[in-house]
Amino acid sequence: MKISLLGAESTGKTTLALALRKHFDSRGRKAAVVSEVLREWCAREGRTPRPHEQLPIAREQEARVDAAATRSQVVIGDTSALMVAIYSAMLFEDGSLYRFGVEQQKRYDFTLVTGLDLPWVADGLQRDGPHVREPVDALVREALDKAGIAYRVVYGEGEERLANALAALGELERAMPQRPWRWTCEKCGDPDCEHRLFTGMIRQ
Repeated sequence: MKISLLGAESTGKTTLALALRKHFDSRGRKAAVVSEVLREWCAREGRTPRPHEQLPIAREQEARVDAAATRSQVVIGDTSALMVAIYSAMLFEDGSLYRFGVEQQKRYDFTLVTGLDLPWVADGLQRDGPHVREPVDALVREALDKAGIAYRVVYGEGEERLANALAALGELERAMPQRPWRWTCEKCGDPDCEHRLFTGMIRQ
């Protein structure tokens, strides 16, 4: 089972990925988190990748996910090639990576988008600023919608965010009746109900 976490910067993807891994591990499912290759690249090189360096980063991201899938029952991708494509298009007006990004995104079993309710936090490395989050969030949703990829948006803090992520996975799973496993949480994760999800979440 492969889960992809997408979203703008500083929206809690890494924290949620680690929480999901802990959740699955505690229930006997060996889980792995694949960290963001783009962030590693920026930390190593001390700069933003140039246009010709974007595709190798996107390919490496997905290669790591595939490798993790050979060793684990659940793989959680802390971003994907599609996010690399989105950032490349924003920075360089280069949309050539979209096709690859969409093709790779369709290989995930579930896609979750992290909402913009968490405060923006600078990391001194890669993040551009809070003004970038809404445009990126819009581009993520647009790309998924155009590709016909089902997704759910996750809001909340801490355990609440994890509970809503599990609920969102349950919503997606129930849309695939042939899948061999079932979730029990019935909390809403439908993107059409985002306001209710954000303002009226029920704590488990």
